[in-house]
Amino acid sequence: MKKELVSILSDLIALPSPYPPGTSVEICAYAAKRLKKAGYKVEIATKAKGVDNVVARRKGKAKGPTIAFNAHVDTVGVGERANWKSDPYKALVKGGLVYGLGAGNCKGSMAVQLWLAEEIARRGGPAKGELIFTFVADEENLGPNGMEFLRKSGKVRPDALILGAQTENNLIVAERGVLWARITTKGKAAHAGNPSAGDNAILRMMRLVGALQSYYDKALAKRVSGAMRSTVNIGMFHGGHNTNVVPSACTVEIDRRLLPDEKVKAAFTELKKVIDGVGEPKGQYTVEFLTGTNGFFAPENGAAVGAFEAVVKEQTGRKVKFLNATGVSDGRYYADDGIEIINFGPGSGAQGHAANESVPISEMVEAAEIQLEVVRLLLG
Repeated sequence: MKKELVSILSDLIALPSPYPPGTSVEICAYAAKRLKKAGYKVEIATKAKGVDNVVARRKGKAKGPTIAFNAHVDTVGVGERANWKSDPYKALVKGGLVYGLGAGNCKGSMAVQLWLAEEIARRGGPAKGELIFTFVADEENLGPNGMEFLRKSGKVRPDALILGAQTENNLIVAERGVLWARITTKGKAAHAGNPSAGDNAILRMMRLVGALQSYYDKALAKRVSGAMRSTVNIGMFHGGHNTNVVPSACTVEIDRRLLPDEKVKAAFTELKKVIDGVGEPKGQYTVEFLTGTNGFFAPENGAAVGAFEAVVKEQTGRKVKFLNATGVSDGRYYADDGIEIINFGPGSGAQGHAANESVPISEMVEAAEIQLEVVRLLLG
């Protein structure tokens, strides 16, 4: 198993798939070829040219749940090449680790899932239900042509979704929602030597943002669930075009992270209500919804979560940890479907998007063994 996992991961690292530009044709063709050979019904699902996704299915003979595995094939770019001690597109096996671009995020999990798919096929496939493996292309671009497309098109509708992630073979079963919004203010340009002749759009924005921050400082302090907190961040602030001109326009973009019991629609309504309450003239500002997805929480007594807990305990002797997620995963597109959503996989999150990225081989082997037994428990 160890040699096979390293071999698959080496192949994947050698197939460049950074986003941008988002080309995933070659790496998806590699996965599709292996899965077809293993006897899966394979589809290349594509919404945008060059951004391929793989959906592979295998059904059991009896009725049962649908379990879907997922890993994203895309990586970030290399960044500063000088910071890499080895070729980022050539796997380096050293000290029990595999180095290379995407080794941890997320080609390590992809290699494990490809091995898993093939091993289950070698053993005759699932006895019941349906097993799905999905490899998607633009997770680093927030997934509109990847996992979001698979969800909206109805191609993948599982009872449990297991996403490859750098969790050191622990579990993430809860994730905050995210809301992005844009506020734009208008004003009137004038010479900076006579500012009273104009209407400063930046000052208007400062009044709006100041009121918003003051409100959230109090309101969000109470929104805490375990290690998760409801947060707000002013991520971008643009205004003016020259120092000696009174600015006529200003734009701010806001990131709101929501607890699983908060909803995106209500959060946007709340934000707009605060802005509207400041008292700035109507028509001199707008509040725009950009994007957002609700959070999720998979109950710890769910069938899939329970299977992972039991198998980790049995195979490793340790109690699985439930980690707090700082970011968001492609699982968010299934947040409103009432299914179990689990992030699990080898590697440390600290390795993602870093030069000299690596994944421990021992964790890949452990992840493969654990998930093989989880599938046996759920699908026979």
